[in-house]
Amino acid sequence: MIDRLHYISQAPEGSSHIAAIENVLVAGGKWIQLRVKNLTEEEVLPLAIEAVALCKQYGAKLIVNDFPLVALNSGAHGLHLGLDDMPIAEARALVGTEMIIGGTANTLAHIELRVKEGADYIGLGPFRFTNTKLDLSPVIGLHGYIDLMEQSKQLGISLPIIAIGGIQSADISLLRKTGIHGVAVSGALTSKSNMANAIQELQQQLNATVH
Repeated sequence: MIDRLHYISQAPEGSSHIAAIENVLVAGGKWIQLRVKNLTEEEVLPLAIEAVALCKQYGAKLIVNDFPLVALNSGAHGLHLGLDDMPIAEARALVGTEMIIGGTANTLAHIELRVKEGADYIGLGPFRFTNTKLDLSPVIGLHGYIDLMEQSKQLGISLPIIAIGGIQSADISLLRKTGIHGVAVSGALTSKSNMANAIQELQQQLNATVH
């Protein structure tokens, strides 16, 4: 089961990814993606091991971004691969059939590729411009999601699609109407002083009946 609310780790000023992850877990987050872009695989592994231990403590799942062997060797629940990362089929051969693998998409062709590759879910974005990602793909926007989700439906694609990229609480009700399964957020939680309330609000919106 793919959760509707994904948190993408972000190290706040003067703090760390692990501290940010723990804050989200304490506040009720259940699906955490460790995304560290400026460290090597060897440097990310101990962070992943620590994050996995924290997630187990709080009954949450940890997904490792980019590094299949880190995901495998840390005991993470899953792996998320970007468009420039290792192909999903190749990663699957390394991590086995039990691990959740998500893949990034920006276009309908990418969505079809991820389905063909055997992804368990798709991270579709970016919704809008975001400072948390340096090599940003073209912004999709709400109308882009409407079109892509309708085209996916016509193709019979039922894989859970997670919207990502600068998403705030106010965007969720409109995004859910497009047919997305859930959202991935980073700054929308990292920057919140009352994170428990923020998570509760996001989860309520994501779980509300779509009219």
